[in-house]
Amino acid sequence: MRKIKVLSTKKLTLSQRAIISNTSINIVEYNAISIEKLPFTNEVVVENAIVTSQNTARILIESKAQLKNVFCVGEKTTSLLFNNSCNIVETTKNASFLANFIIKNHKSDSFVFFCGNKRREELPLLLLENNINFKEEILYKTTLNPQEFQENFHGILFFSPSGVESFVQENSLENTIAFCIGNTTANEAKKHTSKVVLATQSTIESVIDGVVCYFKD
Repeated sequence: MRKIKVLSTKKLTLSQRAIISNTSINIVEYNAISIEKLPFTNEVVVENAIVTSQNTARILIESKAQLKNVFCVGEKTTSLLFNNSCNIVETTKNASFLANFIIKNHKSDSFVFFCGNKRREELPLLLLENNINFKEEILYKTTLNPQEFQENFHGILFFSPSGVESFVQENSLENTIAFCIGNTTANEAKKHTSKVVLATQSTIESVIDGVVCYFKD
């Protein structure tokens, strides 16, 4: 049986690691990025909130933010907010789709876009171009934690574009496969390799499932 070695750019939970148990895959883990929460006040009721990441959703929940309507990207983000009594108006698989939904259906509404300091440009640019009234509220700061690896891996698991940026600062993707959680992460990886496998769903578990399926004996 061939031994496969992969690297996760995020430390996994026990249940996530269990997905590769009883396989020939050995996984090494580290955190390619770190998240620092920034000061945030929850005193104002937000009529329409845009939330595009799980990090943002968790901070809003912890802060007991008062959100009347929420527009989301991703199933996990939506699930976190829905399970904490948020009214979810719309969920899409990526930020561009959400921006287009807002442009088409909520042209006269105002929004608060909750995000991190390294948020992607697609959504705010589309909203600006179409004169949607919104403001940004930055909830957290993402810091890259580059680390050099001397060993070779058959695959690297990426969960954000920032994770890709961090890894390639000290390492190459030339002789490995990038397993990516979503299109924006995959597009970042494609700058450095043509060997990219996109998860069927935007979840950590789906990325791991993709690794198991790819290396199935």
